[in-house]
Amino acid sequence: MISRLRKLLKYNLILSSRSPRRQMLMAGLDLNFEIKAKNVKEIYPEEMHYSEVPVYLSKLKATAFDIDILKDHDIIITADTIVVLDGKIIGKPKSKAEAKRIIQSLSGNQHKVITGVCLTSNKKQCTFSAESEVYFREINQKDIEYYVEEYSPLDKAGAYGIQEWIGYVGIEKIEGSFYNVMGLPTQMLYEELLNFIKP
Repeated sequence: MISRLRKLLKYNLILSSRSPRRQMLMAGLDLNFEIKAKNVKEIYPEEMHYSEVPVYLSKLKATAFDIDILKDHDIIITADTIVVLDGKIIGKPKSKAEAKRIIQSLSGNQHKVITGVCLTSNKKQCTFSAESEVYFREINQKDIEYYVEEYSPLDKAGAYGIQEWIGYVGIEKIEGSFYNVMGLPTQMLYEELLNFIKP
């Protein structure tokens, strides 16, 4: 394991994300990385199946970089996470009222969280995705109001953070990666990075 990690430590990983959760998860992998976030309009074709959207957007984010100026040991990591309920993508709420409505719709239901990741160097590019199933218990309105007022759901797809209070009291079980629900499938990312640097 140490020797595999040392191989990755020779590379300059560039995480293109302003998400403090993704930054924290990357740091937990003990990898050397820098943050260079780019502004990209997250627009995808309306007819695209939801399962394809996260990878599409992760590749779109990679286009914000000038690949020609990347050095041989540079690897850009771009990612996008979506929440899907009953086949419909649930985005970030625009207001506290919308956040409350979203959480109410998730209450007592099962939903999907899908993260697409794109790895880009000056020679190649690869993409992958991870999917987790999240099961919420029935959450009463007062608990929903408490979470929305005391925490910051407006910057989160699906209006909640699994690592926050609502996750502690509301989530009954998860099938798949916990860290994927936070925004980055760390185990899969680690293995994909190791495959990416193979000659």
